[in-house]
Amino acid sequence: MPLQFINAEKRINDTLLFPSFDLSVQAGNVVAIHSSVNVREQLLDLLLGKTLLSNGEIRIAGSNIISNRRDIGFLFLDGGLYDRLTVEETLTFFKRLHSSSDRIEDIIRTVQLESKRKVKTSRLSYSEKKRVQFACLLLQNPAVYLFEEPDQNLDIESKRIFITLLHQLRSAEKSVLILTGNMESAVTAADEIYRLDENGLHTIQIGISEESLDEDTSEITDSIQPVRFEKIPTKVNEKIVLFDPPEIDYIESNDGQSFLHIKGESFPSVFTLNELEERLLPFGFFRCHRSYIVNLQKVREVITWTRNSFSLVLDDAEKSTIPLSKTKMADLKVMLGLK
Repeated sequence: MPLQFINAEKRINDTLLFPSFDLSVQAGNVVAIHSSVNVREQLLDLLLGKTLLSNGEIRIAGSNIISNRRDIGFLFLDGGLYDRLTVEETLTFFKRLHSSSDRIEDIIRTVQLESKRKVKTSRLSYSEKKRVQFACLLLQNPAVYLFEEPDQNLDIESKRIFITLLHQLRSAEKSVLILTGNMESAVTAADEIYRLDENGLHTIQIGISEESLDEDTSEITDSIQPVRFEKIPTKVNEKIVLFDPPEIDYIESNDGQSFLHIKGESFPSVFTLNELEERLLPFGFFRCHRSYIVNLQKVREVITWTRNSFSLVLDDAEKSTIPLSKTKMADLKVMLGLK
């Protein structure tokens, strides 16, 4: 049962939160939308019916979401539980609430809380409480699962259980949408990743692991003609994520390792700063300091502190400040046509 966004656009007064976009979350697929907190909260309110789209619609199985909202199961970042109930009592309540045919014992085993079944939820750790919420959602058994920052602050074991749960939901042909501001979480959990912001919905491409890449390319012969590849690869949790150059705000080198800074997040690069400078020169990037490369399209201000001290202020949410060396200031003036 797919969840569909059709020409979905949201404005708040005169501010465009996100322009019209189309997205379909198919059965058996896990999709992540990476966004700011504001966009994430608006998406949740839209799906909950607390607010309406400025244009477009949201559908479930081809029908408007208004008549099918019960087919969505929500797991919120700050979702609460009944503190006075034990784990078993909580799940028994949800089993009756949703007329579930699942056995409580099986659900408890799935989230690995066998030793905590008689413990009140108020005495559980944060990660254990989140596992109880996973279990409640399984008892609801909706067609569409929506997770808000599902693995934030979880311990390693609970993250592993969550990933296992996602595999089960794929097998059960459930549609899963994850809303997160953490790219690492999106890469770890999802089959498809998108970024949604004021510029629209953009696909984040994920490659295969570096080890598999080495194996797959070992048999490539010299007869294959080289092609120009413009995307910049980074490695996240053994997966290669590809970014378009315009997405990058700036690049920093620290102890010999280059990091791409994108929308407030940092991603390790497989290239040196010198290699990145060469690759990104055609896209308007500038080596402003021996340890920094900046996307000039993102620069809002050039600040002069002293005769020999300068900084660049970017037009991003953090208003990032990047050092600009004296010699590079002279180069920048030439590029800008300033005297």
